[in-house]
Amino acid sequence: MNTVTIRANMAESESLETITEHERILQEIESTDTACVGPTLRSVYDDQPNAHKRFMEKLDARIRNHDREIEKMCNFHHQGFVDAITELLKVRADAEKLMGQVSDTNRRLQDAGREVKAQTEEVIRCRIQQRNMATTVEKLQLCIPVLEMYSKLKEQLESKRYYSALKTMEQLENIYIPRVSQYRFCQIMAETLPKLREEIKEISMSDLKDFLESIRKHSDKIGETAMRQAQQHRTFNSAVQKQVTLSCAKPLYGLNSRTPLHHNGLITEAADEEEMDEEVLTAQDLVDFSPVYRCLHIYTVLGDRETFENYYRKQRKKQARLVLQPQSNMHETVEGYRKYFNQIVGFFVVEDHILHATQGLVTRAFTDELWNMALSKIIAVLRTHSSYCDDPDLVLELKNLIVIFADTLQGYGFPVNRLFDLLFEVRDQYNETLLKKWALVFRDIFEQDNYSPIPVENEEEYKAVVSRFPFHDAEIEKQQFPKKLPMSQSVPQIYAQVKEFIYASLKFSESLHRSSTEIDDMLRKSTNLLLTRTLSSCLQNLIKKPHIGLTELVQIIINTTHLEHACKYLEDFITNITNVSPETVHTTRLYGLSTFKDARHAAEGEIYTKLNQKIDEFIQLADYEWGMAESDGRASGYLMDLINFLRSTFQVFTHLPGKVAQTACMSACKHLATSLMQMLLDPELKQISMGAIQQFNLDVMQCELFASSEPVPGFQGDTLQLAFIDLRQLLDLFMVWDWSTYLADYGQPTSKYLRVNPSTALALLEKVNRGMKDTSKKNNIFSQFRKNDRDKQKLIETVVKQLRSLVNGMSQHS
Repeated sequence: MNTVTIRANMAESESLETITEHERILQEIESTDTACVGPTLRSVYDDQPNAHKRFMEKLDARIRNHDREIEKMCNFHHQGFVDAITELLKVRADAEKLMGQVSDTNRRLQDAGREVKAQTEEVIRCRIQQRNMATTVEKLQLCIPVLEMYSKLKEQLESKRYYSALKTMEQLENIYIPRVSQYRFCQIMAETLPKLREEIKEISMSDLKDFLESIRKHSDKIGETAMRQAQQHRTFNSAVQKQVTLSCAKPLYGLNSRTPLHHNGLITEAADEEEMDEEVLTAQDLVDFSPVYRCLHIYTVLGDRETFENYYRKQRKKQARLVLQPQSNMHETVEGYRKYFNQIVGFFVVEDHILHATQGLVTRAFTDELWNMALSKIIAVLRTHSSYCDDPDLVLELKNLIVIFADTLQGYGFPVNRLFDLLFEVRDQYNETLLKKWALVFRDIFEQDNYSPIPVENEEEYKAVVSRFPFHDAEIEKQQFPKKLPMSQSVPQIYAQVKEFIYASLKFSESLHRSSTEIDDMLRKSTNLLLTRTLSSCLQNLIKKPHIGLTELVQIIINTTHLEHACKYLEDFITNITNVSPETVHTTRLYGLSTFKDARHAAEGEIYTKLNQKIDEFIQLADYEWGMAESDGRASGYLMDLINFLRSTFQVFTHLPGKVAQTACMSACKHLATSLMQMLLDPELKQISMGAIQQFNLDVMQCELFASSEPVPGFQGDTLQLAFIDLRQLLDLFMVWDWSTYLADYGQPTSKYLRVNPSTALALLEKVNRGMKDTSKKNNIFSQFRKNDRDKQKLIETVVKQLRSLVNGMSQHS
């Protein structure tokens, strides 16, 4: 029972909630737009099952309720509606009558106003035309000046009067176009003017590019003209003054039509005549500068001058780099250098003209910067290419070009000190090429020389030689013709070539703006190089040549002696050229004395060497029979030939200084003695007979006789014979067989065999001992000799022991 009651209560509660919810939904449907009903209706189906049926019932009840309310409202207003319709039906007849009257009145009014309307429209049209014509005239009066100015602008552009065109544009923009700016043609015109300005800029820039190309082509001609005028100016100054002073001078005829130079306030008649004879070309004659002026004005008017200046300077810098780039084969001909210099001069002459003819297009700072850059490049190029030159004439022409080049640019205000400094480097190169050239000259002279005294048949030939070479000898002058001068033909030739070298070196010093002292110093230094390096090297090479014999070496010594004496005349020759006293403190001295002394010493040493070589050749011909029983009784043939050779050779030495001949003779004798001693002591020679010793003694006696015959005068006593004293004492010891004396007096200053060394005596004694043993074996069939041989053998063995003890004692002592 309770359960049923609870369920009934719960059902009743749920039914109330459902009814309340349906009421709310119905209120939303009534108050909400139909487009938003969907969510509301959806909530009906989302509730409890069968709730939509109850909702439909509720909805039907609501509809019936509204129908009843509408019906009540209609019944309430129905009578008023009926009364209104009745009134309207009464008014309709009056309205139709009024409508007819209005239509008739309107028709009559339209007919009456149609003619008035036509006349009024005609008047209006005429007045509009009149007003338009007046307005047109007024506007045309404003537009005609604009059109006239624009036409003028077109004419100026066609005639290429761009500067005037720009002025016209300025008037159009500032004065005329603003008056009629509302018209389209003026707007088009205003839009066209900037384009025309750009066209003018492009055209003027194109003209400038043509100008730059033109001056690049004409730089060579401009530079050639400027350098030629500088050369004329320098020649003119040289004629007026002894020393050229162009450090602050301008060209006689400037390429920029500047005022000619006045010397002492006057222009000489010679300059006037020269000016009349040859028309002087200026830069304007060769190049039209108007494009650059015009372009400068145009860019100035356009307010873009800085852009133009930067472009011009940039392009000129590029052209400068191209001008400064030399051809690879420039060093081969002087024309290559000349063209290079002409282009550079032409470039800077144009820049100088632009500097003075325009205001600020280029500045002095800009030209100085260009010149410093160019100068460094020029110096590097000249330094490189001049190093390739091996022709002194070409180097000399290059120097003259550099001087003219420097003088030309100095006349336009460019500093050229570094170029003159470069000339000192070029001078060194010039001297090097001169030295190479004169080395060939000296070699040819030495090769063609016959190395014999110069024969002179008469007075004319003698004077011809003396005029070329300062030779004075009282004894030779007293001799009758024909006679011979002591030096060979190469001496006057060498002397003359040294003077030619000085002249050639002097040519480079001209026009360098240097003092006489500096020129003198340069000449002496270059001459010293010629003597100490070139001539000395040629003499040394000549002396070392294999075909130069003793006779030629003797003549070379004589020649160097005379050349050494002639050095003082070379000093005087340079002094006469430069007018610088040799007593000046800083005057450089010639080093010819040491050069010729060194050559003479080398020749003397070569004489000693060749004499020794010749002696060695004769010694090699020696063919001793070391086992011979007895000597031949006469000296060996090779030795007699050697002595005869020495006699004839030393006769040639009579023209040599005494000490040289004596030294050569002593050296030859010592070498001969040493060679003979080495022959005796040759380790390959194992045994020597007493007969061979006797034969060898005869040969040494011939050497001593030769030494005592005084082959060269000047030796005191038996000085020359002392060269053979070692051999003599050694051979005497064996020939006399005086061993007891040798051993007893050994070590005593008064010893008869003082120069015989125990080791030398021991070596030779052992060879003799072996020779005697060999001889004894051959003769042992003769019994009568056996006892003597045995006694001698015992003596030898005893002496050998004593000599060995002496040798050992010497080795221990040392």
